[in-house]
Amino acid sequence: MALEITAARPDPAMLDLPWELPLETWPEEHLAALPRGISRHVVRFVKLSGKVLAVKEIKADIAVREYQLLRMLNRLDLPCVEPFGVVSGRTAADGTPLDACLITRHLQFSLPYRALFSQSLRPDTTARLIDALAVLLVRVHLVGFWWGDVSLSNTLFRRDAGAFAAYLVDAETGELHQTLTAGQREHDLDIARVNIAGELMDLEAGGFLEAGVDAVDTSNRIVERYAELWQELTGLERFERGDRWRVDERIRRLNELGFDVDELAISTDIGGTTIQIQPKVVDAGHHSRRLLRLTGLDVEENQARRLLNDLDSYRAGTDRQNDDEEIVAHDWLQRIYEPITRTVPRELGSKLEPAELFHEVLEHRWYLSERAGHDMPLEDAIADYVKTVLPSKPDEATVVGVDTVEMPVVAMFDDN
Repeated sequence: MALEITAARPDPAMLDLPWELPLETWPEEHLAALPRGISRHVVRFVKLSGKVLAVKEIKADIAVREYQLLRMLNRLDLPCVEPFGVVSGRTAADGTPLDACLITRHLQFSLPYRALFSQSLRPDTTARLIDALAVLLVRVHLVGFWWGDVSLSNTLFRRDAGAFAAYLVDAETGELHQTLTAGQREHDLDIARVNIAGELMDLEAGGFLEAGVDAVDTSNRIVERYAELWQELTGLERFERGDRWRVDERIRRLNELGFDVDELAISTDIGGTTIQIQPKVVDAGHHSRRLLRLTGLDVEENQARRLLNDLDSYRAGTDRQNDDEEIVAHDWLQRIYEPITRTVPRELGSKLEPAELFHEVLEHRWYLSERAGHDMPLEDAIADYVKTVLPSKPDEATVVGVDTVEMPVVAMFDDN
């Protein structure tokens, strides 16, 4: 059987990887040191042409199907890992057939939930992770994707200005439809609730979960948060004709949640006394798109919101409210944002991505100012942050080194 590589942009260096070996026996020289979550399949991170790729050993038909699904989800601009290729037709040196491999690009500055809980985190970390997963689930449901295996384990998380942004990792069980029925969405929610409860119990048994967090009650949070967000994004709203301002208010609320409204369905009753509105097309990324247009910075949604707030403060502080917004944004980028992000020494550059670093420096400046009783100069805040805070943070960029490290699984139940 001949080795077959399917990829949109194949890299000839892929032929140098030891495809004749079972993935779990690949030598360290090919592997990258990154934490990986729990998976029913063997997963390894590999170094290839300056990139880090995730390789999952899986049956060929399933690998091809998941590869195509991930490609479609990327075209729909959903937060998920980027598919790189499928390698099939693998055989061992003795001719024994080996499973195919699905290859995806590693998402920089992302971590599985277990790796996050191995760090020193804020007390509300669990709630923030579940909120991020609820947003992701709503987004994939809006485009008609039924996940089928919603869990913290099948998600990667990136820091997002004090919150988290969730990315879909495993689409193996997923299905893409024109639209989803209420029953399909509820099925995904039931799966999420059960999986999350089990994952949190596992963390609790290992001593990683925050004190006082009830695994079952907390897992129900995804149902509550999902319902709130789904209603806001898709719910029908009725009001009297004299309250037309509520149309703008609905759009503003959606913008604050990070969504743009491309189309509204507005209708009146027969007598023309009441109006009803319903969003028909809702796109995520309101703040990140605005920041990208103004500055060219491509960041997470909450990071964009924080950076735009600082841009607005800069505009007011320099008395430039009447100046062209793009010109002010360019000056803010050169005088505020870039000096902060360039202050970090090269050896500490892998700790946090630049937008998250900027957010943390602003938080640190606020803390120092409150403690000192007066506004702390930005230069002093940067210097103090780089000296006292940043060095102790774990690296969250791609770390190349020895074999990947799997977070320990705590045995909770006997086999019988």
